[in-house]
Amino acid sequence: MRSTIGRPGKFTYSPHTPEESPKVTLGLIRRVLNYARPYLWLLLGMLAITLAATGLSLLTPLILRDLIDRTLPARDLQRLLWLALGLLVIPFLNGGLNVLQRQVNARVGEGIVYDLRSALFSHVQRMSLGFFTHTKTGELMSRLNNDVVGAQNAISNTFVTIITSLIQAIVLLTVMLTLEWRLTLISIAVLPLFLIAARNLGNRLRDIARLQLDLIAKMNAMMNELLNISGSLLVKLFGRAAKEDERFQERAAEVRNMGVRRAVTGTLFFASVGLLSSIGVALVYGIGGYLVIQQELTIGTIVALGALLGSLYSALQSLTNAPVDFAASMVSFERVFEVLDLPLEIAEKPDAHVLKNTRGVLEFDDVGFRYAEDEKGLLKDVHRFGQIQDVRTALSGDVSEKDSTGENDSENDNLIALTQAREQALENISFRAEPGHIVALVGQSGAGKTTLTYLIPRLYDPTAGRILIDGHDLKDVTLASLAAQIGMVTQETYMFHDTVRVNLLYARPDATQQEAVAASRAANIHDFIMGLPAQYETIVGERGYRLSGGEKQRLALARVILKDPRILVLDEATSSLDSESEALIQEALRRVMTDRTSIVIAHRLSTILSADLILVMDRGQIIERGTHTDLLAKEGLYARLYQTQFRLKPGENGHAY
Repeated sequence: MRSTIGRPGKFTYSPHTPEESPKVTLGLIRRVLNYARPYLWLLLGMLAITLAATGLSLLTPLILRDLIDRTLPARDLQRLLWLALGLLVIPFLNGGLNVLQRQVNARVGEGIVYDLRSALFSHVQRMSLGFFTHTKTGELMSRLNNDVVGAQNAISNTFVTIITSLIQAIVLLTVMLTLEWRLTLISIAVLPLFLIAARNLGNRLRDIARLQLDLIAKMNAMMNELLNISGSLLVKLFGRAAKEDERFQERAAEVRNMGVRRAVTGTLFFASVGLLSSIGVALVYGIGGYLVIQQELTIGTIVALGALLGSLYSALQSLTNAPVDFAASMVSFERVFEVLDLPLEIAEKPDAHVLKNTRGVLEFDDVGFRYAEDEKGLLKDVHRFGQIQDVRTALSGDVSEKDSTGENDSENDNLIALTQAREQALENISFRAEPGHIVALVGQSGAGKTTLTYLIPRLYDPTAGRILIDGHDLKDVTLASLAAQIGMVTQETYMFHDTVRVNLLYARPDATQQEAVAASRAANIHDFIMGLPAQYETIVGERGYRLSGGEKQRLALARVILKDPRILVLDEATSSLDSESEALIQEALRRVMTDRTSIVIAHRLSTILSADLILVMDRGQIIERGTHTDLLAKEGLYARLYQTQFRLKPGENGHAY
């Protein structure tokens, strides 16, 4: 008997919780069917193949009936030969139809997965940076993998199963009623008892499966935290290997014990369902046998009814489970559509024009910005059993959040007033940067320097004011042409888990080897690369972990130099370099910055001294501006920062300390 309840590796949603039984609206179904429209003919073909296979399966009981009631008693050898040949051919034909159906089903299913994944990936790629700062990577992966597959099942499996099972049930009932209506009604009479038992036992099994998957999620979360380079390093440094072994064994033991309980309950479930199914079979053979003895029925008819009865129960059980499976698929579709419906905060205007012959004049005109505090444009939290993101705390287990006591509120308010904490990230920012000029941003951590630089390539859009390049508002130009004019080295340099060459050429995939080498020389990284085992083909490791901080920054600088942009944005780009490397890169940067507009977050005196304009930021505002000499003369915040952060110690070369 076919059942999806409790099948290993497949979790059927229980109807007990609201999120697992969504409201299936007509609008949602229409939208789902839009994804099936390109595969309409394949779906109809798959349905036709299924019906043909169903028709073939009905022939076997009828052949057995003819064999028992007519052929054998008549000793008709020729008819016996044809019937035996039919019993041999039918499985071959069914096998061929099953292979063909699987091929068509795979083409439909994988095609829908491709369409959904492509649409999701393309849309998410165009979301603003704020979306990624509030969204878990694991949740995005689940939308692109688990939810997409779940949505595909609604079309390629669940929808087809509902239709075919319904047609199978109707055809089987029609044939059985034609053969013997009394035994057919008796077999249907026990069906409610069978369905009630299957549903109740299935709910118990689902509850156990849910608990097991939650335990697996906690175990997986622990492995995810500890079995990576950062977690492993922390364990070793604090000598916690033995303790973590003990902790993992406890969680693995819980998973083992729940697995045993699930296996026993699953066996009990299938045994109970099989026992109840046998009641119908026993009644058919028992009462049918009595009718045979009374010579009211033939033996072949009983055999045919018994064979058809199993198929009927299977089809009806599929129809019973279909609404639950369909609802689960709709949950997946809703989660996919939620992502596709998210508005693009950084949208390109339909009439946006391409930046051409850019000089690089950058102007901030009374710009203000604040980070969004609401959840509009973000994904909703969902609960998925057995996945890492379901677990709130990876090592200590799920704990409830502590409520704030509210003590010392006035003291906290006074403390916040002395820090950079605030609601408005940027306020009244106005300045102009000319080509060939260096604008240095100086201020305490959290003053808004990095946020300001993120507005230049439109990682965020200002909430007030406007930003212009060569007199064009950034919102009026195409995103691609804007990105082509801006080169940025961020505070945390990121490298793909790939070769040095791939990471370097990410800026310009069409760059020649000579151009890549020239950029590497300019960033003082070429000699280091040539000393690596595979030189430019050396894999840098996850996030570039095999490189030091200074090496990653020099490679990032080489990547930007290779891009050759009109505007350079350097966020502490030389903060991890030693004195010798910094001196060489500063010389290279001076050449690169020629005729380019450069915005530099400066934490080193050498960078500040070469700046044409210094903007001193505090709590999201520019409170001082001018050259190094002018600002020292004002004896304001810059002078204090200079005395505490930038002033040289004897024998130093311009490093902040």
